[in-house]
Amino acid sequence: MLARRSRVLDAGCGPGRVGGFLHGAGHEVVGVDVDPVLIAAAEEDHPGPRWLVGDLAELDLPARGVDGQFDAIVSAGNVMTFLAPSTRGAVLRRLRAHITDAGRAVIGFGAGRGYEFDDFLADARAAGWEPDLLLSTWDLRPFEPDSDFLVAVLRPA
Repeated sequence: MLARRSRVLDAGCGPGRVGGFLHGAGHEVVGVDVDPVLIAAAEEDHPGPRWLVGDLAELDLPARGVDGQFDAIVSAGNVMTFLAPSTRGAVLRRLRAHITDAGRAVIGFGAGRGYEFDDFLADARAAGWEPDLLLSTWDLRPFEPDSDFLVAVLRPA
C-alpha cells in the first residue's frame, strides 16, 4: 500500500509495535497515544519513530512541530472502540486533516465493543472519508455482513 519512505501516522500507537515495524520497513513514522506509559514503552522498545503523547480528538501535529501530511494513517488494536463516543467524529475529522489527498487510512476494530460498523462508516463519511476497501481481518479476508472484525481502508472524500 505504501511507496518506500512514506510518512505514516500510527494513531493510537500504544506500545509502538505497528509503528516500530513500519519504521523498520523504511517508513517515516509518527505515533500518537494518550497514555504516557505506552509512549514510554514505545520509545524504549522501538527507537526511531517519533512518539508523542496526545489526544487524537485534538490532534494538531503541526503545532507539535510535525509538519506536512501523511501518506497513510494506521489505527489498529481497537483504538476506535476505546474512544469516548462523543469524540469519535472529532478523531476521524482530525485524522482526515492530517492525510494527503492520495493517502489512505487503515482502521481496524472488533464487533461487540460498543461501536457498530455501520455507525463507524457513517461517522467516517461525515468526517470526509470514503471507504475504499472493507475487510474482515488483517490478512485480507473479505468483509461479510456477519463479520466480527472490520479493517476499513478509507480514502479522503
